[in-house]
Amino acid sequence: MIPVSLVIGVMAAWCAVYLADTMLRSSMTHRISYESWLASRGLMLSPFHIRWQTTMFNRLFAYCARIRPRALYLWFNSGLVFGVVSMVGSVVLLVKTLQQTLAQMTTDNPRIGGQQTLQVVVPGVNLPTNQLAYFFVALLLSGVIHELGHAVAALREQVRVNGFGMFIFVVYPGAFVDLFTTHLNIISPTQQLRIFCAGVWHNFMLCVAALAFLFLLPVFLFPVYTTGVGALVTDVIQGSAADGPRGLSVGDIVTGLEDCPVRGVEDWTQCLSHLSHTPQTGYCVPTASLQPSWAHGRPYKRLDGTVDCCSNNSLTDLCFSYTKPQGKGIRDKEYACMPVRKMVTGSRVCRTDEDCATTSQISSVCVTPSLENQTRFIRLTHPPHSHMLFVGFPPHLHHAVSLTNFVPRFGFLHLDLPVFLETFCKYVVSLSGALAVVNSVPCFALDGQWMLNALLEATLVTVVTERQKRELIGFFLLLAGSALLAANVALGLWMVTAR
Repeated sequence: MIPVSLVIGVMAAWCAVYLADTMLRSSMTHRISYESWLASRGLMLSPFHIRWQTTMFNRLFAYCARIRPRALYLWFNSGLVFGVVSMVGSVVLLVKTLQQTLAQMTTDNPRIGGQQTLQVVVPGVNLPTNQLAYFFVALLLSGVIHELGHAVAALREQVRVNGFGMFIFVVYPGAFVDLFTTHLNIISPTQQLRIFCAGVWHNFMLCVAALAFLFLLPVFLFPVYTTGVGALVTDVIQGSAADGPRGLSVGDIVTGLEDCPVRGVEDWTQCLSHLSHTPQTGYCVPTASLQPSWAHGRPYKRLDGTVDCCSNNSLTDLCFSYTKPQGKGIRDKEYACMPVRKMVTGSRVCRTDEDCATTSQISSVCVTPSLENQTRFIRLTHPPHSHMLFVGFPPHLHHAVSLTNFVPRFGFLHLDLPVFLETFCKYVVSLSGALAVVNSVPCFALDGQWMLNALLEATLVTVVTERQKRELIGFFLLLAGSALLAANVALGLWMVTAR
């Protein structure tokens, strides 16, 4: 659910702005000066919408449009090709997403929801409130780069730019450019297509740039951060399974989960997944250290059929199972309640008794924690501290801590800087890519509308000679694209908020 405090805060802020605007416009004393102040600063106010427009960036756009004309010609022609291809690709992607959404609505399988290519993002529902800053800044950056592409392409085609602006609609920021319509209408359809496709082309290239930066981040941060030495803990959820005196702390470096080495966050995820889907790991302990289960109570079966032999609900003891030879190849399963930390500290992992065979005279046996079916006992290595011992569902451990691959070389460096850069780049990739997809859809009021109209004028003029027929074809294509996008948004919102 959306946090009530967030909704109240947004509504209160907009009510305050609208009330102040209404009072000033109604005032006989301040109305003229207030409206003049708004006009001089390019501000426009309406319910849940603030818009700002300026001409201060026009010289910058003109300068960019004059840089290396031949290179810019090739650049925007590449954007034209990309825009035409992306119109088709966006429709295919939306059809696939709609099929996935409908499949998720008719099944209770949670995995299908994670397979969706596109998802509606609602702050406070499927977007954590602590990451709202990443979301809004990345969205604004994507919008600015999108409009920069339109402005530079327009000036290259001798279309005047009246101004550039930004807006806030409810809580979502955005940007726009105001083009001189008369100039836009007299140029050729191919020139128009270069202008209209420039926005999604720049969004795509921003995606590529953010992905490249994300991939090369270890190289850029190499002088001050190292990687490949373990997963650095940046946050531990209070009260979680990883919290506590012998748990993990911010700044710890995790180097292993059982016998699975951890060199980074990817290894951490893979090791936990491996431990979740494989039988419980055993440990080699001396046979003489085994305590008969009757010393702590008789073994009993749990509801799922597994056995427990520690009836005192101790936080330090755990029931272990092992096989005891009975002669002539007969092996019987026994249970022993033992102090966990003492028994597994320094012990080798094993699967069978043969893994515990050594050259020493001390006889060892492979003991395995006797736990419920989905529960795992995991020994976590984070030197120089002693092992952290975890008993529970591995996904709980995965969500209890935040980790990063980057370990600072110097003590004064902040642990969260690489995390900030990684997270911001991922948001830029996601949101800039989403803007490219959505604006490519042949839909009313989006770039796709003007892209489709210009494309039809450039390609169908010899086939369909009557302009009204071409406009009618375009209208029905836009109607279909708008319905497809609306269906995706409506069902996506329902899946996110109502289910």
